[in-house]
Parts: sequence; C-alpha cells; structure tokens
Amino acid sequence: MKIFRLAIVENDEDERYFMSEAFKASGEFQILGEFGNGDQLTDWLHGRPAELPEIVLSDLNMPGKNGYDIIRELKVDYPGIAVIATSTSSVVSTREKCISAGAKDFIAKPDIFIAYEAFVKELYQLACRDLGA
Repeated sequence: MKIFRLAIVENDEDERYFMSEAFKASGEFQILGEFGNGDQLTDWLHGRPAELPEIVLSDLNMPGKNGYDIIRELKVDYPGIAVIATSTSSVVSTREKCISAGAKDFIAKPDIFIAYEAFVKELYQLACRDLGA
C-alpha cells in the first residue's frame, strides 16, 4: 500500500482537526504539515522542509493566500506537488476553475465532520489513479 505525503491547508480549525484525524486514521497518508492559509504553507515550503509533500490539499476560501493562489504558485514553484482543491461548494464551475488554474483535481468537503472517512477514501483513490501507487 502506498502512503502519500500530504500537507493540509484549511483555515477552519475544527474542520482541519477532523480532516487531519481522518487522514491519520486511514494509514494511507503521512501528514507533513497543517496550515491555516497559503501564506503559512509557502513560508514552510520556502524554508525547505526535509520532505516535500506529494499532495497539498487546499481549501479555496481563506484569508491571505487562498486556494487559487496556492494552485497558481505551486504550479510554477513546485510543479511536482499535486494540488487537490476542496470546498463546501460542489458547483461544477468551481471544479472547472480549479482544474484550469492547475489543480490536479477538486473534491467537495463533506457536509458533516464525521463524514471525512469517505472523503479520505476518495482522495486516496484519486492519488492512486493520478500519482501512481
């Protein structure tokens, strides 16, 4: 089983906690960092961490650098890192906008925190398909 290196960017602390717990429980992801916005993520990346994530899971709507900023910046500065965008919006145009900006994919967040198990499974399947396992 492939274990993917992951960084999570989510400004809502509760959401980030439940998301992180679900990823840890799956055993399919190693969380390298959790960040409240894109500024924190890029500061960390530019600080040259020991390991880079294979995937950055990023919320779209955040203060400071938002998810769209992260997609554009990582596409140029870190093209080997796949950005998966996430939001509570499941509108098709949101997904299309993320993909056209350079995101690897888009996954809608679950309506309730306890539904993150299925969200994690979906992300793992996407990662296996798109990044190889």
